[in-house]
Amino acid sequence: MSITAQELANLMPDATELESNEPEMESSLHYLQLALLVSCLEWLWRDRDDFFIGANLTVYFSREQLKNKDFRGPDFFLATPTEKRPRKSWVVWEEGGQYPELIIELLSDSTAKVDRNLKKVLYQDRFRTPEYFWFSPETLEFEGYRLVNRQYEPIAADRNGHLWSEVLGLSFGVYQSNLRYFFENGDLVPTPQEAAAAALTEAERAQLEAEQAQLEAEQAQSEAQVAKSQTERLRSQLKALGVEPDL
Repeated sequence: MSITAQELANLMPDATELESNEPEMESSLHYLQLALLVSCLEWLWRDRDDFFIGANLTVYFSREQLKNKDFRGPDFFLATPTEKRPRKSWVVWEEGGQYPELIIELLSDSTAKVDRNLKKVLYQDRFRTPEYFWFSPETLEFEGYRLVNRQYEPIAADRNGHLWSEVLGLSFGVYQSNLRYFFENGDLVPTPQEAAAAALTEAERAQLEAEQAQLEAEQAQSEAQVAKSQTERLRSQLKALGVEPDL
């Protein structure tokens, strides 16, 4: 028998202060990859306030889970629509029964077996998370699944080797040994630093074009003044010869 969000809340009334209980990430590669995924999407959606990104954060979903300390925190997850605010953890019954819409696990030697099997089954059967991806920062193994008729089906890669996310409206792909987001046209979603550098380059290009335009205008003005001076000199010479110039 299924349980409603309110019934679950009644079973676990004091859950607002539950803190995450996730272990440290396996390596600096995993930290950097996670930071990259978070910062790029936060920058891209900087004008939105209807989502929450969990980074190595526990998802609490049942009383039994708390009792058994069977914590299952995805490395990266997205919940939307929801209020964008800080959270110590994601407590399903405090979020109206809402589970993540997208999950990414970063594989390592110690977690790969669980991520490919136990967690995949959990996200499919319990969370009903529409999309699940995994990526290894070390081997670059990369796969994605979409929930179809209550079962995860592999997401087919496009001609660029990217996997489309219907949840994000973006693709995932490996670029310079990192998992990155791509727009539908194949362009890379920039990091905040890349976006700032591109904006600076564009500003410098615009300044150079403005300076070139000003230089060309000044040159044209100078040439016009030379032509006017030559015309006036010729007019004076013709008048000296008794010829009325028609210039």
